[in-house]
Amino acid sequence: MCTGIRGCVVVVVSMAVMGTFAPTNCVWAAPKGLFISIRDAFVGPDEFPTTVDGLRHLGLEAIELNLDREFTVEALDARERVKLDSDDAVKQYRRRADTLGVRIWAVMTACDFSAGDMTANTDYIARAVEIADMLGASAVRIDSAMSKERELDFEARVKLFAEGLGGALRKTATSKVTLGIENHGFQGNNLAFLLNTFQQADSDRLGSTLDLCNFYWRGYPLSEVYGILNLLAPHAKHTHVKSIHYPAEQREVIREAGWEYGKYSCPLDEGDIDLAKVAGMLLKVGYKGDLCIEDESLGKCKTREERVAILERDVAYLRKIIANAQRS
Repeated sequence: MCTGIRGCVVVVVSMAVMGTFAPTNCVWAAPKGLFISIRDAFVGPDEFPTTVDGLRHLGLEAIELNLDREFTVEALDARERVKLDSDDAVKQYRRRADTLGVRIWAVMTACDFSAGDMTANTDYIARAVEIADMLGASAVRIDSAMSKERELDFEARVKLFAEGLGGALRKTATSKVTLGIENHGFQGNNLAFLLNTFQQADSDRLGSTLDLCNFYWRGYPLSEVYGILNLLAPHAKHTHVKSIHYPAEQREVIREAGWEYGKYSCPLDEGDIDLAKVAGMLLKVGYKGDLCIEDESLGKCKTREERVAILERDVAYLRKIIANAQRS
């Protein structure tokens, strides 16, 4: 059981805070602060009939869209995969999104730079950037996990990432779409790895998909998590938002990576992470973008109704945080 979820030419953040849903054929305005988005997987078939049904129910409009290696994505108004195998297919998908009032804010990728051919890996990320550009997305999420991350030494891992992402950035030099490496898994939750990769790739289009909870998952004490997030905030291009509620005696000690995560993952309003504090960090450094819901506590729910109720709570909680942060 669970324990506990634009109008045309109008700024995204104001609509996200108000909770209204965009009419069709909108002209999207650039955000002036923080707003709420959600990963497409969290408005999936276990929660809602279609992605757009989920967005409308929650009063949201912005999503992170998962793009696999075959360049397929979830349809917005049906439960089927759509292949974006040509520019025309991408543009058709964008037109459908605009008609439905859906803003694709980020494109999610997963590429193992320690496996396969480097040219193929770089081409995949570069094409993802091109697709993101045509969809009107701001960022491409990069997975930091590699199958050989425990076999390769630090310098080799940084070199692989910098080479692969640097190549993709050069191939898409005229694009404004950014790449955000998520602090994910063992390697990605290493601050030195992230900062050295940013430095070697040497592009202001490369930064972080800043997961506000994963350093806590990795085992850092809560106070150190804030210190790490503060250092990475200036590099943020996109975010993921989830939380954990550990017993009090576990919050300020070093824990094994992933310790009891399934047991203690929780809705956003129950977690140890002070999301208002982190929102303030992001605003202070001029971040203008999403807080993207990735509430993995939904996996503990037994019914659709429980999952939807938690998502509703998550949205309400983030709206309150954003409204307060932007008034202060």
